Amino acid sequence: MTPADLSLTVQHAVRRAVDDGALRVDVPPRVKVEKARPGGVGEYASSVALSLARPAGRPALDVASVLKERLEGAAGILAVDITGPGFLNFTLRRETGAELVRAVRAAGPSYGRGDALAGDVVRFEPPAEARARVVVECLVGLLLGQGADAGLETGGERPHVHPGAYEPERLGTDAARWRLLRAAPHDRPLDGPPLLVRHERNPLFRVQYAHSRARRLLVNAAQLGVLPVHEDDGTGVEGPLPGLLRDHPGVLLAAARHRAPDRVARHLEAVADALLGFQHTVLPLGDEKPSAAHRSRLALAEAAGTVLAGGLSVLGISAPDRI
Repeated sequence: MTPADLSLTVQHAVRRAVDDGALRVDVPPRVKVEKARPGGVGEYASSVALSLARPAGRPALDVASVLKERLEGAAGILAVDITGPGFLNFTLRRETGAELVRAVRAAGPSYGRGDALAGDVVRFEPPAEARARVVVECLVGLLLGQGADAGLETGGERPHVHPGAYEPERLGTDAARWRLLRAAPHDRPLDGPPLLVRHERNPLFRVQYAHSRARRLLVNAAQLGVLPVHEDDGTGVEGPLPGLLRDHPGVLLAAARHRAPDRVARHLEAVADALLGFQHTVLPLGDEKPSAAHRSRLALAEAAGTVLAGGLSVLGISAPDRI
């Protein structure tokens, strides 16, 4: 379950409570859910009960209890807890490896996009400075990808962007954009020339190389007669990669909300490093026969490559099949 899915689930619980007569409020057009704070309960939290308490004429704890009754047992939710003055806290059910792979495969490079920000209207002041233009262009794409109505308009938002030159002629489009987007908008852009070096110390190279490795693994697997099928039989991959793929939708949503495309770039680096760390276990070695473990690992590698391609596309950067 993505943050956008959870937001809709909570909104539907409010609507059911209103339809049942348990609450007398207007159903909010969108319910905000956020990562639970350190030391909190569960993975996500929402203050919707506090915002509905006054119009409902009831204590926030009562409103939270009404909503908890309608949220327990919902698909994707393992537990609902009420904390403090009426915060709803959610522990989510973990998707199986097969469910995760199916979700990525069904969405393709669009995995992680949704309508969590549907109804939001965001306008940016048309920027004159070079780096600001690149950052705002990326932010518009991120917001559109989460369902917002986003664009340029005189008098709109002006994100704080440290100036920097956009130099595709000197660096190429990919390095020129990564240089400006990988650093937080308010920080200085990265140094350009190191991004042209094909070395593991170059994060742009690592991300693009990891995507190319995922694609090459599929080609090599086909030659061995191995198909990418995650079978959920205990032969899945250990390590951080599945969790990083699950987190991808939340990263895109947070990047849009916080006007921070650098979050996407940092997440892609983590996905690339996790993929490169286990790539050598994906295919049979020597006389080893293909097994369910190899099929599952290959399916996860394919999903990781899809996430890398989609994330690079969000940044306006290419995802080459071969490097």
